[in-house]
Amino acid sequence: MADRLSILMMSTHGYVSADPQLGMPDTGGQVVFVLELARHLNEQGHRVDIVTRRFEDQPEYDEIADGLRVWRIPFGGNEFIRKERMHEHLPELSQNLLAAIRDRGLRYDVVSSHYWDAGWAARTVCQEMDIPHVHTPHSLGVWKRDEMGDEPDAEATYRFEERIQKEFLVYRSADRVIATTPQQAESIVDRYEIPRRNVVMIPPGLDVRRYLPVSGSRVRTLRTRLGFRRHDVYTVGRAAHNKGYDLLLRAMPQLKQAVPDARLVLAVGADAPADHRRVRRWRALASDLGISADVEWRGHVPDEQMADHYRAAGVFALPSRYEPFGMTAIEAMASGAPSVITVHGGLEEMFDFGSQALFADPARPTEFATMLSLPMRYPRLRERLTVEGAQWAGRTFGWSRIAQRTADVLSETMVDRENGPATWELPAARVDGQEGG
Repeated sequence: MADRLSILMMSTHGYVSADPQLGMPDTGGQVVFVLELARHLNEQGHRVDIVTRRFEDQPEYDEIADGLRVWRIPFGGNEFIRKERMHEHLPELSQNLLAAIRDRGLRYDVVSSHYWDAGWAARTVCQEMDIPHVHTPHSLGVWKRDEMGDEPDAEATYRFEERIQKEFLVYRSADRVIATTPQQAESIVDRYEIPRRNVVMIPPGLDVRRYLPVSGSRVRTLRTRLGFRRHDVYTVGRAAHNKGYDLLLRAMPQLKQAVPDARLVLAVGADAPADHRRVRRWRALASDLGISADVEWRGHVPDEQMADHYRAAGVFALPSRYEPFGMTAIEAMASGAPSVITVHGGLEEMFDFGSQALFADPARPTEFATMLSLPMRYPRLRERLTVEGAQWAGRTFGWSRIAQRTADVLSETMVDRENGPATWELPAARVDGQEGG
């Protein structure tokens, strides 16, 4: 059990608040992750300040609970800034945060930063305050570049070269890096050349009180209320290229050959002009494929309805080209939805294929369509995936357990810092092949 800690948690992009507007730009799984982790650390006795960016008309503080608050630091002006464009303002964040900490006489034991932008700012803060830094990447620039490098203007949009270089420096300077999957941990070690002893793996958590299965009769009631059918494929997320919705559309003609009444329900949140352009392209693709009548476009699903949408689905699909984890898949599994998950990420390494979930390559339409069809065609398989998937998700990803593991890593990092670096003895010098004295 970790001692009580005072934690400075940093997550700079999106709309971070006590009650976040999920579906807004850059406001999704990471925001939920940070808030839930902070809440459960606080419930375990730790004090947590979540530092984020102050813009628009947001207040300086959101008091969530005793010893837990969102603290907004102004930088980069008053308008919303996409995370890909925030990099040039990060030095201002570090300066303003350090000044605010000193003005208020605050003290923290450790900094927990999330995503590379917050990690880059935290690097300066930790150096100035001489406190440990534990960083959680959430996603990796090398993965995203590999999967999205062929997208038009990818480098100009995502600044991969700069991001990867800064990730490398963040990981090198951090006392610990927390990966969220085994595959991500291996990539941090191999592709960023980070010592294995500095990398630990802790998966994201799940609100097991909210995402849980319901009876068959309740599922049928939900389908009627929400407009789902028993052979509907459901997916949800931001209108981003890496989410692979176009790949899922390309799998639908093959799926309909196996399951003629299959449909696709796409809950795609689109706010920025670029998002709307992507949705228009996907609608045109559905028309070209002759499946427009078999696709329902839901748009943004309110957070309070997420669990019921998972439960009502015939099958949940995660078709991403690149997915650092895939929290929606875990939520769907915990809610009792048979799930087919992309192989382009780390989640598929963590579960048993055929009993807890299925996986496939969404870039292979026939392969992905086959996996989607199996739970629809074979009731015994569907029942196994529904029961064992929910058991595994709840057992593996409960937030209390994840928060405790995280607190232990934070405490261990502090102990290592207090003990100081290891003492290294240079080997004796050699001169002309002889041992030196």
